[in-house]
Amino acid sequence: MTARVCKHQPTLGKPKPVAVTRDADQTRARILKAARNEFMRHGYSGARIERISRTGKSSDRMIYYYFGSKEALYIEVLESVYTELGAAESRLVLDESRPVEALRTLIAFTWEYYLAHPEFVALLSNENLQRGRHITKSLAVKQLSRPVLDILGQILDEGARQGLFRTDLDVRRVYLTLAALGYFYLSNRYTLSSFLGSDLMEREQCNAWLAEMTRVLLASVSRDDIPTGASATPDRQNAGLAAAADRKPPPAKARRRPSLT
Repeated sequence: MTARVCKHQPTLGKPKPVAVTRDADQTRARILKAARNEFMRHGYSGARIERISRTGKSSDRMIYYYFGSKEALYIEVLESVYTELGAAESRLVLDESRPVEALRTLIAFTWEYYLAHPEFVALLSNENLQRGRHITKSLAVKQLSRPVLDILGQILDEGARQGLFRTDLDVRRVYLTLAALGYFYLSNRYTLSSFLGSDLMEREQCNAWLAEMTRVLLASVSRDDIPTGASATPDRQNAGLAAAADRKPPPAKARRRPSLT
């Protein structure tokens, strides 16, 4: 009779914990991405946490664990779109010694960014329908305006120093003009396309509007005797600059930089 061979029985003890890797950053990123799409499509009031958790492959409990509330999640989404815009603006390479060209580049960048990020326009439109009652609770958004205001301010200062731009410009108002020209076009593209009988989102139409934005902005910041727009070739700009230098312009007023505090 063959002896039964007993298999080794491991010593029973406390089971080893199952290693579960939860990358908090990746989880938060998935939730934020899903929340951005949800708020963009449905606005704050129409957005649902259960849809965000399902799309973000998470759970309602994890959303509240990471963000605390629906409103806190929404505010972080708003902050994230401003942060991404500011980061992109900070990466711009501009030759501020050539302020007209630098301003053209900034205008083109802003327009193309709006076109490439429809969620930015949609989220801001939704928040304006809420009368800004959520974004005013953000401590970060006001500081996030600094990169573009600093960039634009340096361009305007150099243009004024060279005698190309007016010396009484307010950087906030110039930025408002730039933002308004792009934002209004895109936030009203459907109704305006129907009203005007032309698809405003065709590439040719978008390019034409960029040219118009550039013309309007340059005309608004330039001295009356400096050519702008399509006729503002480097030679004509240099001629205008030389003429301005010959006339000894009045002392430039110090342009007050906006306080962000």
